[in-house]
Amino acid sequence: MSFDTRNIRNVVLLGHSGSGKTTFAETMLYEAKAISRRGTVEEGNTISDYSNIEQERGSSIFSTLLHANWKDSKINIIDTPGLDDFVGEIVAALKVADTAVMLLNAKQGVEVGTEIIWEYIEAFKAPAIFVVNQLDHEKADFETTLEQARARFGPKLVPVQYPVNQGKGFNSIIDALRMVMYVFPAGGGKPEKKDIPASEKDRAMEMHNALVEAAAENEEGLMEKFFEEGTLSEEDLTYGLRLAIAHQQIVPVFCCSASQNMGSGRIMGFINDVCPSPADRPEADLVGGGTLACKSDGPATVFIFKTISEPKVGLVSYFKIYSGVLKAGDELNNSSGNRTSERFGQLYIANGKNRDSVEELRAGDIGVTVKLKNTHTNNTLNTKGTDRQIDPIHFPESRIHVAIQPPSKNDMEKLMKALISIAEEDPTLVIEQSKTLKQTLLHGQGELHLDITRYRIEKVNDVTMEFLPPRIPYRETITKEANTMYRHKKQTGGAGQFAEVHIRIEPYHDGMPDPAGLSVRNKDVEELPWGGKLAFYWCIVGGSIDAKFSNAIKKGIMNKMEEGPLTGSNCQDIRVSVYDGKMHPVDSNDMAFMLASTMAFKEAFGEAAPQLLEPIYDVEILCADDVMGDVMGDLQTRRAIIQGMGSEGHYQKVMARVPLAELYKYSSTLRSLSQGKAKFHTQFAEYNPVPADIQQKLREAHKEEAHEH
Repeated sequence: MSFDTRNIRNVVLLGHSGSGKTTFAETMLYEAKAISRRGTVEEGNTISDYSNIEQERGSSIFSTLLHANWKDSKINIIDTPGLDDFVGEIVAALKVADTAVMLLNAKQGVEVGTEIIWEYIEAFKAPAIFVVNQLDHEKADFETTLEQARARFGPKLVPVQYPVNQGKGFNSIIDALRMVMYVFPAGGGKPEKKDIPASEKDRAMEMHNALVEAAAENEEGLMEKFFEEGTLSEEDLTYGLRLAIAHQQIVPVFCCSASQNMGSGRIMGFINDVCPSPADRPEADLVGGGTLACKSDGPATVFIFKTISEPKVGLVSYFKIYSGVLKAGDELNNSSGNRTSERFGQLYIANGKNRDSVEELRAGDIGVTVKLKNTHTNNTLNTKGTDRQIDPIHFPESRIHVAIQPPSKNDMEKLMKALISIAEEDPTLVIEQSKTLKQTLLHGQGELHLDITRYRIEKVNDVTMEFLPPRIPYRETITKEANTMYRHKKQTGGAGQFAEVHIRIEPYHDGMPDPAGLSVRNKDVEELPWGGKLAFYWCIVGGSIDAKFSNAIKKGIMNKMEEGPLTGSNCQDIRVSVYDGKMHPVDSNDMAFMLASTMAFKEAFGEAAPQLLEPIYDVEILCADDVMGDVMGDLQTRRAIIQGMGSEGHYQKVMARVPLAELYKYSSTLRSLSQGKAKFHTQFAEYNPVPADIQQKLREAHKEEAHEH
């Protein structure tokens, strides 16, 4: 059976690791009779965390699509990981969800993961509800958790419920929207509805009035009715709250114990009755401008938000239908990149790894298909004759990178194949073949993210890899002028080799005058592929070297600039003037002049007060006030120059310039220093001279490495 757009609810479960999302998802399915018994995270038998690695770790790593039928509606549920290392899963789920359900741990209050996720909720302008979970824990504190949440996320958080007896004996919730007390039997399940005790009446009524006011504020007619009658009917209240939630003007707060199955049924009822359907959400943005309304009439438009690879199945594609109706067997055109045609041979709805075949899905629904040949995450597919692209998911930039090395060169191909397969599933994992560093780099969101990637490759693909610190892309230059000559002479049987070049090298900058005392015949200023410039001046007078050898001489210089004399790093911002030399009518050739110019450049470089430059990055750190001192102290050990300090929201902000060489594994250090209450952003700023003592160490290390090879 396919559901009409207005009868679909797409919710994403969010929250810091350990807030109980997977348990809550399990209880939602059980309450909707989608499953007959509830699994637990501890026993590794939940519908959501079904992969071996999640069961071994006891926490979510991937987002999981689930669904449950409730009354006349279908609720699609996406359970997400709580750790920031797996933020790609969170962002992709928020892209296709219509309501964010944020779980808070009643004993821990608002944790840093909650704050980070809230920023994504706001970026997506997603309607949200909060659920204070684990109220059966002996240290549960609903009031403090609510207070912290309102302090962090603003007064639009409005409680709908509160617990009567939180802690070990928890079994009662007062619902201020329906003005009733729910009392749950031992073991949870369907509660008994009771009158609110006299001792709680005033508090419940105060909360009810706050909800009525919030509902009335969004619609003139309701506001008038509220002023006239002093209250609203349940129907009007539902309508007003639906508008308020859809416009992110109110964030209702519920309570539950997912593990005891207390409260989740009421929350599902609220999602069904009050939370927006895909048709109630703003039209989707399209690439190139314009928007697309979520309606079942019109051509089909399908967006792929997640791709996984399954043994024996191949690629499994998760999609949301933004327009039209998709039927099994339909052929759609991929409007992103490759423009190929794809056949949706089978359509499925999913509960974790369990998939049920369906004949059609309508606009707003989320489904699964298999064996799409050339379609990837972020691709849009359309009915033939329609060409539109849904604005893609904008994944966050990576925060950590390592160099990778297989146990042997023979394993490299196998390793790359495995990495490419995982990167297909996880767009926040980026593989880079760095020509400059001569290393394969792996970019990710944090150490755990990269460690899990390595674990998956070792378990599934049976190939190991080592993580190494990435080389630093140093640059080499000079600080004064130097003149030198070099003669290359080689005489063996037959034709010999002969070339002599006289060169002057000096630091180069745009607009500098021509070299003193030399007659410039030709000049060529070249932008180097790695940045900076080479100015090559031909100053030969009287034909001591034929101009035909100028390209060979320049090539010899470039060869050495690619692997500089100090540390093998790229050289930049140097002017080379060739002003004299000798050639032989028989033995001189391009190779001879190339070798001569390489050696001349190397010798001159050593006499021109060479300087190693290092990349400096602008680093912006946002951290909690109580860890500011530790963060500042750590920066000082990293040769950082503090550029400024301030505040942003409830964060303290530090702006600093830090050498890239000092930033390796900084994300892990910052997480440890701040107990996760900090985040940072980096951007390349400039190249600066390396301090003399460090330059000397780097030169010696390079010599040693060259000697070993």
